[in-house]
Amino acid sequence: MSDAVMNDAVMNDAGMNAAGMNAALGAVIAGGLSSRFGSPKALVEVGGERVVDRVSAALRAALGHERIVCIANDPEIAAAIGLPSRADVMTGIGALGGVHAALLWAQERGCAGVLAAGCDMPFLAPALLRALLTHAAGADAVLPASDGPRGVEPLCAWYGTACIAAIEATVHAGNTRMIGFHDRVRVVRLPLEEVKRYGEPARMFMNLNTPADRAEAERLAAVQDG
Repeated sequence: MSDAVMNDAVMNDAGMNAAGMNAALGAVIAGGLSSRFGSPKALVEVGGERVVDRVSAALRAALGHERIVCIANDPEIAAAIGLPSRADVMTGIGALGGVHAALLWAQERGCAGVLAAGCDMPFLAPALLRALLTHAAGADAVLPASDGPRGVEPLCAWYGTACIAAIEATVHAGNTRMIGFHDRVRVVRLPLEEVKRYGEPARMFMNLNTPADRAEAERLAAVQDG
């Protein structure tokens, strides 16, 4: 059985029947090159647990089901992660390609959208992820506000399948920014004050771009576990 067939078989379970047609698919976005980190950052450990496992656990806790997939372009990394996986369909556009591929998978499986998270975010709060889902009705994308340069966190977000056409049109127009398609869809931003109810934004949205980031994450995990 090929990897693609095996991955699809894993997803073809009772949880994807008609009763789950409107459920969100959990998606770990792991298509990056980890060039600044120097090794596959999804696979490094923080607090004795692989970062990608921390991310998938947060998604499972938020969604209340096991339908978690991974978008990864390196077959070896995908195999090491151990989740049902596919590669980007629209290549060369960074993490936006991962969100797009996840949405195509969700659409194929009859899901309304995806709850997407970056593979290198060790401190995602399940309660925050659940809060995003509560705002999904009547929206095509729900993102938490942040103090980051975009003002929102696009790799801690819910995206509906209506975003597929919007992403494709925006990319074909030459815009590959993560939020470049937002003016084509209905976007809800969770206000920063509400985000703070679930934890410190800088901690929840921390991602591991460098070994120094990993060292800081270890320090934070030690404080939390202590």
